[in-house]
Amino acid sequence: MTALSLPAPAPLARKLYSSRTNLYDLMIRLLGYPQGLTRFFEEADFLQPGMNVLDAGCGSGAATLALHAALNRRNLLPARFNAFDLTPMMLSRFWKALDKHPVAGIQLVVADVLITRTLPTTWRNYDLIVSSAMLEYVPKPDLPLALRGLWVRLHWQGRLVVFISRQNPVMVPFIQKWWKANLYSKSELRTAFQEAGFAHVDFTAFPGPSGYLNAWGHIVVARP
Repeated sequence: MTALSLPAPAPLARKLYSSRTNLYDLMIRLLGYPQGLTRFFEEADFLQPGMNVLDAGCGSGAATLALHAALNRRNLLPARFNAFDLTPMMLSRFWKALDKHPVAGIQLVVADVLITRTLPTTWRNYDLIVSSAMLEYVPKPDLPLALRGLWVRLHWQGRLVVFISRQNPVMVPFIQKWWKANLYSKSELRTAFQEAGFAHVDFTAFPGPSGYLNAWGHIVVARP
């Protein structure tokens, strides 16, 4: 199946998520996506005390808040959190969410994953980088470049965990056409991660009651 030809990621994603902020938050709540993220992190074998974490394309904060909740339940806090997103309106929503679910010391900035050199110079040596439903908006030929920009910010023993939309017929009308995002097969993702310099690329899944989310997306856990 031929992928749709998508516009440049910055204006498309910023416009889309500026106009659909409320709809996006409602959709992920109805789908139980935050709970699925939390369950995944609660069972992850790579969490540890005092982690240095970056949320790349954080949106309204679902991945950060889920990870923070999992670390708290596993008595692995404190952790240091940084996050960036392309869309100021989504970051504003994230700040509001932090009023109810505080994350101590978190820093949020506006940035594009394809231009990570604009991030603060101290944002390096991360134990964990997470990216949830964001890299779909990078043009497919540029995905290795985006992944490489995250690779260089990882600690040499760190991990990049990516949640990204799956190529299947059900997701074409919902994700590709309505949300204007790319869809990926396992082979496409494995190739992109390897081109970006990742030596270890593993695919895992949402656990237990959240297993239905696997019909939506892949979870990739990669190491330098």
